[in-house]
Amino acid sequence: MFADLSLFWLFALFGAAALVVLVCGLRMTDLADRIADRTGLGEALVGGVLLGAATSLSGSVVSLSSALSGQASLAFANGIGGIAAQTAFLAVADMIHRRANLEHAAAELANLFQGALLMVLLTIPLIAYTTPEFSIWSVHPASLAILAAYAGGLFATSRVQAAPMWRPVATSETREDLPDEEEARNNPLGLLLVFIAMMVLLSLAGWTIARTGAEFTGRLGLSSTLVGALMTAVVTSMPELVTTIAAVRRGALQLAVGGIIGGNTFDSLFLVVSDIGYRDGSIYHAVQPQDYFWLAIGLAMTGVLLMGLMQRERRGVGNIGWESLTLILIYAGAIAVQVISG
Repeated sequence: MFADLSLFWLFALFGAAALVVLVCGLRMTDLADRIADRTGLGEALVGGVLLGAATSLSGSVVSLSSALSGQASLAFANGIGGIAAQTAFLAVADMIHRRANLEHAAAELANLFQGALLMVLLTIPLIAYTTPEFSIWSVHPASLAILAAYAGGLFATSRVQAAPMWRPVATSETREDLPDEEEARNNPLGLLLVFIAMMVLLSLAGWTIARTGAEFTGRLGLSSTLVGALMTAVVTSMPELVTTIAAVRRGALQLAVGGIIGGNTFDSLFLVVSDIGYRDGSIYHAVQPQDYFWLAIGLAMTGVLLMGLMQRERRGVGNIGWESLTLILIYAGAIAVQVISG
């Protein structure tokens, strides 16, 4: 089907799918904020788990489709590249929140915990890469370890949210997560059904982006890593940018930060999906060494973000904190290296 289309129609389909991703992402921010109020789960937990997973759904479809078609590097780079892009989006959100540094105002223990969990999840593929290739039914044990760590991390996050052992110091710029009392009295079922419908649309958009991205790789002579990390990953990460900016404008700062960190944590599962879909052995050994470049960038950017969340600098350079500026520089530098190296 896609092989018979001209480049014009491929770009048109790619753009239409991207538009669906943007519109759904914007709508889902409002739904997630209201679901957090109605269920009493809080913005950080709903943002980190429900919104983070939902907005990452299109990206997971891209990785699975690419892996099933044997394009290991495209599948791998799509997931890992999305983590770096989405972390950089927080710097954009920081520019919009003018009252204070976003990482200061959105202080929340659950977000810190999720960030630490993400760093653990990103080290598992590195361990797999540096050990001899081994797989069971073409699935590497590292994928099972990622699944187990993710599930255990979600359980631990819910406990941290329910019974925190320490709390951030409140300041005049800190925005507390206070549920809307009117929303809290309503049933969340209707909102959840609409949210699920948005997730289905995101899945269809993700599949379209995967197929057109694969065609671009072949027809334009671009490397799978370049297309995955800087094309499909950025486009499928657009819901995170839209939802983050929308959440900041609504004053749901914990939802904004939690959506990015939770989405990144969920994106680590792209590697599990890719490994299952790739039938020629371990995907961790099938990809190129340069694919792990973006994994290292994701680790570095997450570390900087965590330090910013702990330091809680009130103001930095202009309207953004020093950690946000550092995130932009790291991501821009990584893009330059990737483009130069091809």
